[in-house]
Formats: sequence, structure tokens, C-alpha cells
Amino acid sequence: MQQCGVSLLFHFLHIAVMAANLFAWTIPRLRRFHLIVVGCTLFSWCVLGLRYGFGYCFLTDWHWSVLESQGVRNLPGSYVKYLFDLITGWDSSPFWIDVATGVSFSIAISSSLYVNRDLFRFLRPTS
Repeated sequence: MQQCGVSLLFHFLHIAVMAANLFAWTIPRLRRFHLIVVGCTLFSWCVLGLRYGFGYCFLTDWHWSVLESQGVRNLPGSYVKYLFDLITGWDSSPFWIDVATGVSFSIAISSSLYVNRDLFRFLRPTS
């Protein structure tokens, strides 16, 4: 299947956001940016997810619209599953992909909160 430029742009954006979510906290200059990116991701998954279903991603929704307009059908609920299956040629379990995504994202958020702990010093009790 040949993909149009818009679909390739969405692949690039998706992969860039996933890389930022997972690894931007490791680069000191990008640590504040990381908090913004994971905050936007959490907002989409949880707040927009109240309306559209937990884990909703507006980027995936837009990407699926483009792919469907190209005749692609039976898209999974997760871009991570779609990309993993595309790369490996497997039909992976949506459950285990979601678990791996959630665990990886949780580790990245926890790590980010730790390395950005100076932002939260106002929460510490004063002596």
C-alpha cells in the first residue's frame, strides 16, 4: 500500500511524540518540555477519554481518518499496536501492547517528576 504525504507526516508526528514521551526527560534541556508533552498526552488519554473512551488520542483519530480516506480498513484502537504490527509483521495482542505502553509511559512520567522535582519545592514543608 502506498501512503500519501499526509499519512507519512502523521507517522513522523506520532513517532516523535512517542519518543518525546519516553525519552525527553533524559535530556536536561528538554525536561520542562517533557512535562508539557506528557501532560498533553495525559489530557488526551484521560480528559478527552471521558468523552471518547480512555486512551483516546486525537492524533491517532486524525491519522485514522487519513488512512480510512485512502481505503485502509480494520485499524486497531492503538497507534502503538498499528506501528508494532507494521514493523514486525505480527498481529500482536492489543491488551499486551496497551500494558507495555502504560508501563513505559508510567516509568517515563515517574522519571520526569523525579528529575523535575525542583519545580515542586513549594510543596515541601518549611522548617
